[in-house]
Amino acid sequence: MRVPSQPLRRRGLLTGAAALLAAGGTLAGCGTRAATQTETGCRSEDRSTAEQKLTFSNWPQYLDVDESDPSKRPTLDTFVARTGIQVTYTEDINDNNEFLGKVQQQLASCRSIDRDIIVLSDWMAARMIRLGWIQQLDPAKIPNVSANLLPSLRGRSFDPENRLAVPWQAGLAGLAYNGSVTSEIRTVDELLTRPDLKGRVTALSEMRDTMGLLLQSNGHDPAKFTSAQFDDALAKLKKAVDSGQIRRFTGNDYAPELARGDIAACVAWSGDVIQLSGENEKIRFVPPESGLLLYSDDTLVPNRASHKGHAEALLNYYYEPAVAARLAAYVNYICPVRGAQAEMEKIDPELATNPLIFPGEDLLRKATVFMTLDDQQERAYESRFQQVIGA
Repeated sequence: MRVPSQPLRRRGLLTGAAALLAAGGTLAGCGTRAATQTETGCRSEDRSTAEQKLTFSNWPQYLDVDESDPSKRPTLDTFVARTGIQVTYTEDINDNNEFLGKVQQQLASCRSIDRDIIVLSDWMAARMIRLGWIQQLDPAKIPNVSANLLPSLRGRSFDPENRLAVPWQAGLAGLAYNGSVTSEIRTVDELLTRPDLKGRVTALSEMRDTMGLLLQSNGHDPAKFTSAQFDDALAKLKKAVDSGQIRRFTGNDYAPELARGDIAACVAWSGDVIQLSGENEKIRFVPPESGLLLYSDDTLVPNRASHKGHAEALLNYYYEPAVAARLAAYVNYICPVRGAQAEMEKIDPELATNPLIFPGEDLLRKATVFMTLDDQQERAYESRFQQVIGA
């Protein structure tokens, strides 16, 4: 199993005033109102027939690399050889809000950002879709996506017809513990109240994942909850903070602390735990009895991207099960493509049985996608959450 030397951070954080301004529809750092676009008002010209090129921006370590030659990316190289489309691939997305800051002025004014495909976390994808900054895809040109996308990632509230955001990889938010320093945990309430864990627990500063798990632990649905239910879950979190049960809130910098045993248990992302368990099998990911959160990082074609046809060809290619399996063998996140598990058996039988890469229906039935928030909700919930976690 491949274990990167640096854990990856994809979920992104809403921290500080600039991020909160962005959540409210204001361009962070420039003080101007974000402009909503429409398909008729912001037209894009597809030059795919005349130009055999494509520009693709992604996160670091989110595409397979040839271990003997880091300049080679096997699945992408095969696509280039098969189609003749020359792909400029750049790992220039390190944080959702940071990337938004780079491109928001162009998108708000219907100008090109010089990229045909970008990959952003689902909540940021939802925001860009809400602003009208993303082009619709042609279902006829991505038949593999239509056929092979996991049912759990279909019909999301921000893209009900699956025409705007195609999942690149997915993951789960749940619990994790280091069995070298503590006994097994099974519930969110254990994490927040068990005396032997006091001061040895971290939670995520990503509001959707931490609060989604707490909502579930109170019997509420993260996909459809009220303000009162949110406040009820937040009160439970505040009690754990005030008592000293929770040491701190983290991005995925909890990973090295969990590996060392400096913390015993935490709210965690499945991709990180796969990487850690490759070094220490006593580090375990736990689906809480009350449920998990399912998230994805989605490919998007922004407005004024001039090679949408080539982007659709690339997405259709990566939804071939054999290609998806080769990618999943490298990145170790949940593969969103049905049929890839059978192909993975030919590549790495151990990975083919890993439920954090290929979760079964029983596990997926426990997973929920967090409710899509409008600007007002996002601003309100983030503000209340940040007050509790002390950010």
